[in-house]
Amino acid sequence: MNILITSAGQRVSLVKAFKKELQKLYPGNKVFATDMCPELSAACQVADACFRVQKVTDPEYIDELLTLCYHQDIKMVVPTIDTELMVLARHKALFSKEGIHIIISEPAFIEQCRDKRKINLFFQQRDIAVPAAIDKHQPTFPLFIKPYNGSLSADTYIIHTEADLREHHLNDDRLLFMEYLGKQDHDEYTVDMYYDRGGYVKCIVPRKRILVRAGEINKGITSKNGMLTYLREKLAYIKGATGCLTAQFFLHKTTGKVTAIEINARFGGGYPLSYHAGANYPLWLIKEYFKGQEITYTDDWEDQLLMLRYDDEVIIHANKN
Repeated sequence: MNILITSAGQRVSLVKAFKKELQKLYPGNKVFATDMCPELSAACQVADACFRVQKVTDPEYIDELLTLCYHQDIKMVVPTIDTELMVLARHKALFSKEGIHIIISEPAFIEQCRDKRKINLFFQQRDIAVPAAIDKHQPTFPLFIKPYNGSLSADTYIIHTEADLREHHLNDDRLLFMEYLGKQDHDEYTVDMYYDRGGYVKCIVPRKRILVRAGEINKGITSKNGMLTYLREKLAYIKGATGCLTAQFFLHKTTGKVTAIEINARFGGGYPLSYHAGANYPLWLIKEYFKGQEITYTDDWEDQLLMLRYDDEVIIHANKN
Protein backbone atom coordinates (compact mmCIF):
# COMPACT_ATOMS: atom_id res chain seq x y z
CA MET A 1 0.00 0.00 0.00
CA ASN A 2 2.69 2.49 -1.00
CA ILE A 3 1.78 6.02 -2.13
CA LEU A 4 3.29 8.17 -4.87
CA ILE A 5 3.30 11.99 -4.94
CA THR A 6 3.93 13.14 -8.52
CA SER A 7 5.63 16.39 -9.58
CA ALA A 8 6.63 16.72 -5.94
CA GLY A 9 8.82 19.81 -6.34
CA GLN A 10 8.68 21.78 -3.08
CA ARG A 11 5.70 19.95 -1.54
CA VAL A 12 7.71 18.90 1.50
CA SER A 13 4.86 19.35 3.97
CA LEU A 14 2.48 17.30 1.82
CA VAL A 15 4.95 14.42 1.54
CA LYS A 16 5.55 14.51 5.30
CA ALA A 17 1.81 14.48 5.98
CA PHE A 18 1.24 11.41 3.83
CA LYS A 19 4.22 9.66 5.42
CA LYS A 20 2.89 10.34 8.92
CA GLU A 21 -0.68 9.24 8.17
CA LEU A 22 0.31 6.15 6.19
CA GLN A 23 2.36 4.87 9.12
CA LYS A 24 -0.68 5.07 11.41
CA LEU A 25 -2.58 2.45 9.40
CA TYR A 26 0.11 0.70 7.38
CA PRO A 27 3.39 0.69 9.33
CA GLY A 28 6.39 0.04 7.14
CA ASN A 29 4.72 1.20 3.94
CA LYS A 30 6.30 4.05 2.01
CA VAL A 31 5.59 7.37 0.35
CA PHE A 32 7.53 7.92 -2.86
CA ALA A 33 7.90 11.02 -5.03
CA THR A 34 8.62 11.74 -8.67
CA ASP A 35 9.97 14.79 -10.44
CA MET A 36 11.71 15.64 -13.70
CA CYS A 37 14.74 16.64 -11.65
CA PRO A 38 14.46 14.80 -8.31
CA GLU A 39 17.96 15.73 -7.17
CA LEU A 40 16.80 19.37 -7.07
CA SER A 41 13.42 18.69 -5.50
CA ALA A 42 13.24 19.22 -1.74
CA ALA A 43 10.12 17.05 -1.49
CA CYS A 44 11.85 14.19 -3.29
CA GLN A 45 14.64 14.30 -0.73
CA VAL A 46 12.27 13.86 2.23
CA ALA A 47 10.25 11.09 0.55
CA ASP A 48 11.12 7.46 1.32
CA ALA A 49 12.51 7.23 -2.21
CA CYS A 50 12.32 9.34 -5.35
CA PHE A 51 12.33 8.68 -9.08
CA ARG A 52 13.05 10.66 -12.20
CA VAL A 53 10.29 10.76 -14.82
CA GLN A 54 9.71 12.34 -18.21
CA LYS A 55 7.67 15.48 -18.71
CA VAL A 56 3.97 14.70 -18.27
CA THR A 57 3.35 15.53 -21.95
CA ASP A 58 5.87 12.93 -23.11
CA PRO A 59 4.18 10.01 -24.96
CA GLU A 60 6.01 7.54 -22.69
CA TYR A 61 4.98 9.20 -19.42
CA ILE A 62 1.94 7.05 -18.61
CA ASP A 63 3.72 3.76 -19.37
CA GLU A 64 6.67 4.95 -17.30
CA LEU A 65 4.43 5.84 -14.37
CA LEU A 66 2.48 2.58 -14.56
CA THR A 67 5.72 0.55 -14.63
CA LEU A 68 6.96 2.46 -11.59
CA CYS A 69 3.76 1.63 -9.73
CA TYR A 70 4.18 -2.07 -10.58
CA HIS A 71 7.76 -2.26 -9.41
CA GLN A 72 7.28 -0.25 -6.22
CA ASP A 73 3.91 -1.69 -5.11
CA ILE A 74 2.29 1.74 -5.37
CA LYS A 75 -1.49 1.69 -4.87
CA MET A 76 -2.24 5.42 -4.71
CA VAL A 77 -1.03 8.28 -6.93
CA VAL A 78 -1.52 11.89 -5.82
CA PRO A 79 -0.90 14.56 -8.50
CA THR A 80 0.06 18.09 -7.45
CA ILE A 81 0.28 20.37 -10.51
CA ASP A 82 -2.28 21.58 -13.04
CA THR A 83 -0.50 20.39 -16.19
CA GLU A 84 -0.65 16.70 -15.21
CA LEU A 85 -4.30 16.60 -14.18
CA MET A 86 -5.95 16.01 -17.55
CA VAL A 87 -3.34 13.47 -18.66
CA LEU A 88 -3.77 11.41 -15.51
CA ALA A 89 -7.56 11.77 -15.49
CA ARG A 90 -7.79 10.31 -18.99
CA HIS A 91 -5.81 7.26 -17.86
CA LYS A 92 -7.47 6.80 -14.47
CA ALA A 93 -9.32 3.66 -15.60
CA LEU A 94 -6.08 2.09 -16.87
CA PHE A 95 -4.52 2.39 -13.42
CA SER A 96 -7.73 1.37 -11.68
CA LYS A 97 -7.73 -1.95 -13.53
CA GLU A 98 -4.40 -2.67 -11.85
CA GLY A 99 -5.68 -1.75 -8.40
CA ILE A 100 -3.99 1.65 -8.41
CA HIS A 101 -6.01 4.65 -7.27
CA ILE A 102 -5.20 7.94 -8.96
CA ILE A 103 -6.72 10.64 -6.76
CA ILE A 104 -8.02 12.70 -9.62
CA SER A 105 -11.35 14.18 -10.69
CA GLU A 106 -13.05 13.21 -13.95
CA PRO A 107 -11.85 14.84 -17.22
CA ALA A 108 -15.05 16.84 -17.76
CA PHE A 109 -14.73 18.57 -14.40
CA ILE A 110 -10.99 19.15 -14.80
CA GLU A 111 -11.67 20.75 -18.18
CA GLN A 112 -14.03 23.18 -16.46
CA CYS A 113 -11.45 23.99 -13.80
CA ARG A 114 -8.69 24.60 -16.36
CA ASP A 115 -10.77 27.10 -18.36
CA LYS A 116 -11.80 30.23 -16.41
CA ARG A 117 -14.69 30.83 -18.82
CA LYS A 118 -16.14 27.39 -18.14
CA ILE A 119 -15.62 27.53 -14.37
CA ASN A 120 -17.43 30.88 -14.32
CA LEU A 121 -20.43 29.18 -15.94
CA PHE A 122 -20.12 26.35 -13.41
CA PHE A 123 -20.42 28.85 -10.56
CA GLN A 124 -23.25 30.79 -12.16
CA GLN A 125 -25.27 27.62 -12.65
CA ARG A 126 -25.05 27.15 -8.88
CA ASP A 127 -26.08 30.74 -8.17
CA ILE A 128 -22.59 31.74 -7.00
CA ALA A 129 -21.43 35.20 -8.09
CA VAL A 130 -18.36 35.67 -10.28
CA PRO A 131 -16.55 38.91 -11.18
CA ALA A 132 -18.50 40.91 -13.76
CA ALA A 133 -17.09 40.76 -17.30
CA ILE A 134 -15.85 44.02 -18.80
CA ASP A 135 -15.88 44.93 -22.49
CA LYS A 136 -12.24 45.52 -23.38
CA HIS A 137 -13.29 47.92 -26.16
CA GLN A 138 -15.30 50.07 -23.74
CA PRO A 139 -13.58 49.43 -20.40
CA THR A 140 -14.37 50.85 -17.01
CA PHE A 141 -11.66 51.17 -14.39
CA PRO A 142 -10.16 49.75 -12.31
CA LEU A 143 -10.26 46.31 -13.92
CA PHE A 144 -8.46 43.00 -13.65
CA ILE A 145 -6.98 40.93 -16.48
CA LYS A 146 -6.06 37.26 -16.40
CA PRO A 147 -5.73 34.41 -18.93
CA TYR A 148 -8.59 31.94 -19.10
CA ASN A 149 -6.11 29.05 -18.88
CA GLY A 150 -3.51 30.46 -16.51
CA SER A 151 -2.18 29.35 -13.13
CA LEU A 152 0.08 30.61 -10.33
CA SER A 153 -1.06 34.20 -10.99
CA ALA A 154 0.98 34.33 -14.20
CA ASP A 155 0.04 37.03 -16.77
CA THR A 156 -2.38 38.78 -14.42
CA TYR A 157 -2.71 42.57 -14.39
CA ILE A 158 -4.46 45.23 -12.34
CA ILE A 159 -5.37 48.09 -14.70
CA HIS A 160 -6.16 51.35 -12.92
CA THR A 161 -6.48 53.72 -15.88
CA GLU A 162 -6.65 53.60 -19.67
CA ALA A 163 -2.97 54.58 -19.74
CA ASP A 164 -2.10 51.22 -18.13
CA LEU A 165 -3.57 49.25 -21.04
CA ARG A 166 -1.11 47.89 -23.60
CA GLU A 167 -1.59 46.48 -27.08
CA HIS A 168 -0.84 42.96 -25.92
CA HIS A 169 -3.65 43.23 -23.36
CA LEU A 170 -6.13 44.01 -26.11
CA ASN A 171 -4.76 41.62 -28.72
CA ASP A 172 -4.19 38.49 -26.62
CA ASP A 173 -7.32 36.35 -26.99
CA ARG A 174 -6.39 34.37 -23.86
CA LEU A 175 -6.95 37.37 -21.60
CA LEU A 176 -10.23 37.95 -19.79
CA PHE A 177 -11.25 41.45 -18.66
CA MET A 178 -13.27 41.62 -15.44
CA GLU A 179 -14.13 43.84 -12.53
CA TYR A 180 -11.39 44.39 -9.96
CA LEU A 181 -12.23 43.26 -6.44
CA GLY A 182 -10.06 45.48 -4.27
CA LYS A 183 -8.51 44.52 -0.95
CA GLN A 184 -10.05 47.56 0.70
CA ASP A 185 -13.49 45.95 0.37
CA HIS A 186 -12.73 42.23 0.13
CA ASP A 187 -10.79 39.51 1.88
CA GLU A 188 -9.37 36.75 -0.31
CA TYR A 189 -9.84 33.15 0.72
CA THR A 190 -8.53 29.81 -0.40
CA VAL A 191 -10.89 26.98 0.52
CA ASP A 192 -9.68 23.41 0.84
CA MET A 193 -12.58 21.02 0.15
CA TYR A 194 -12.56 17.24 0.42
CA TYR A 195 -14.81 15.28 -1.96
CA ASP A 196 -15.36 11.56 -1.57
CA ARG A 197 -15.35 9.18 -4.52
CA GLY A 198 -19.08 9.81 -5.00
CA GLY A 199 -18.58 13.55 -5.49
CA TYR A 200 -19.97 14.66 -2.09
CA VAL A 201 -18.22 17.26 0.02
CA LYS A 202 -16.98 16.03 3.41
CA CYS A 203 -15.00 19.00 4.68
CA ILE A 204 -14.65 22.72 3.89
CA VAL A 205 -11.82 24.83 5.31
CA PRO A 206 -11.69 28.54 4.37
CA ARG A 207 -8.29 30.08 4.99
CA LYS A 208 -7.75 33.81 4.61
CA ARG A 209 -4.80 34.80 2.43
CA ILE A 210 -2.98 37.44 4.48
CA LEU A 211 0.14 37.45 2.32
CA VAL A 212 0.76 35.73 -1.00
CA ARG A 213 4.15 35.08 -2.57
CA ALA A 214 4.58 33.76 -6.13
CA GLY A 215 0.88 32.94 -6.28
CA GLU A 216 0.97 30.79 -3.14
CA ILE A 217 -0.09 31.63 0.40
CA ASN A 218 2.77 32.76 2.65
CA LYS A 219 0.74 33.88 5.67
CA GLY A 220 -2.81 32.70 6.29
CA ILE A 221 -5.40 31.94 8.94
CA THR A 222 -8.30 29.48 9.07
CA SER A 223 -11.75 31.01 9.49
CA LYS A 224 -15.09 29.44 10.42
CA ASN A 225 -17.18 32.14 8.79
CA GLY A 226 -20.39 32.31 6.75
CA MET A 227 -18.68 30.70 3.78
CA LEU A 228 -18.95 27.30 5.47
CA THR A 229 -22.74 27.10 5.37
CA TYR A 230 -22.89 28.89 2.01
CA LEU A 231 -20.47 26.57 0.22
CA ARG A 232 -21.83 23.44 1.84
CA GLU A 233 -25.22 24.35 0.38
CA LYS A 234 -24.00 25.45 -3.05
CA LEU A 235 -21.28 22.85 -3.59
CA ALA A 236 -22.55 19.87 -1.61
CA TYR A 237 -22.21 17.68 -4.69
CA ILE A 238 -20.01 18.09 -7.76
CA LYS A 239 -20.28 15.48 -10.46
CA GLY A 240 -16.84 14.02 -11.13
CA ALA A 241 -15.06 15.74 -8.24
CA THR A 242 -12.64 13.62 -6.22
CA GLY A 243 -10.19 14.26 -3.39
CA CYS A 244 -8.91 17.69 -2.46
CA LEU A 245 -10.17 20.70 -4.41
CA THR A 246 -8.64 24.11 -3.81
CA ALA A 247 -10.97 27.01 -4.60
CA GLN A 248 -10.49 30.79 -4.55
CA PHE A 249 -13.15 33.22 -3.35
CA PHE A 250 -13.46 36.86 -2.36
CA LEU A 251 -15.58 37.73 0.67
CA HIS A 252 -16.95 41.28 0.93
CA LYS A 253 -15.97 42.74 4.31
CA THR A 254 -19.33 44.40 5.02
CA THR A 255 -22.00 42.65 2.95
CA GLY A 256 -20.63 39.11 3.25
CA LYS A 257 -21.12 38.53 -0.48
CA VAL A 258 -19.09 35.61 -1.81
CA THR A 259 -17.54 35.94 -5.27
CA ALA A 260 -15.95 32.87 -6.85
CA ILE A 261 -12.68 33.05 -8.77
CA GLU A 262 -11.51 29.53 -9.62
CA ILE A 263 -11.15 25.90 -8.59
CA ASN A 264 -7.97 23.84 -8.81
CA ALA A 265 -8.70 20.10 -8.81
CA ARG A 266 -5.72 19.16 -6.65
CA PHE A 267 -3.99 19.84 -3.35
CA GLY A 268 -3.00 23.49 -3.12
CA GLY A 269 0.33 24.75 -1.89
CA GLY A 270 -1.30 26.15 1.25
CA TYR A 271 -3.06 22.91 2.24
CA PRO A 272 -0.62 22.29 5.15
CA LEU A 273 -2.50 24.97 7.12
CA SER A 274 -5.76 23.02 6.80
CA TYR A 275 -3.94 19.81 7.68
CA HIS A 276 -2.54 21.26 10.90
CA ALA A 277 -6.01 22.61 11.70
CA GLY A 278 -7.35 19.05 11.67
CA ALA A 279 -8.63 18.60 8.11
CA ASN A 280 -6.72 15.36 7.65
CA TYR A 281 -7.25 14.72 3.94
CA PRO A 282 -4.26 12.33 3.56
CA LEU A 283 -5.64 10.06 6.30
CA TRP A 284 -9.14 10.21 4.83
CA LEU A 285 -7.83 9.25 1.39
CA ILE A 286 -6.02 6.28 2.89
CA LYS A 287 -9.14 5.20 4.79
CA GLU A 288 -11.45 5.70 1.83
CA TYR A 289 -9.35 4.09 -0.90
CA PHE A 290 -7.31 1.48 0.99
CA LYS A 291 -9.80 0.45 3.67
CA GLY A 292 -13.07 1.21 1.85
CA GLN A 293 -14.34 3.35 4.72
CA GLU A 294 -16.99 6.03 4.28
CA ILE A 295 -15.88 9.55 5.16
CA THR A 296 -18.46 11.56 7.09
CA TYR A 297 -18.84 15.32 6.87
CA THR A 298 -17.01 17.28 9.55
CA ASP A 299 -16.33 20.86 10.61
CA ASP A 300 -14.12 19.64 13.44
CA TRP A 301 -11.05 21.67 12.63
CA GLU A 302 -9.33 24.51 14.46
CA ASP A 303 -10.61 28.02 13.82
CA GLN A 304 -8.23 31.02 13.68
CA LEU A 305 -5.13 28.86 13.24
CA LEU A 306 -2.39 31.12 11.90
CA MET A 307 0.33 29.92 9.52
CA LEU A 308 3.52 31.96 9.05
CA ARG A 309 5.77 30.40 6.42
CA TYR A 310 9.51 30.80 6.10
CA ASP A 311 12.26 29.39 3.89
CA ASP A 312 14.05 26.28 5.11
CA GLU A 313 16.83 24.14 3.67
CA VAL A 314 17.28 20.53 2.64
CA ILE A 315 21.02 19.78 2.56
CA ILE A 316 22.23 16.93 0.35
CA HIS A 317 25.80 15.67 0.77
CA ALA A 318 27.41 14.49 -2.47
CA ASN A 319 29.09 11.51 -0.82
CA LYS A 320 26.20 10.31 1.37
CA ASN A 321 25.59 6.57 1.40
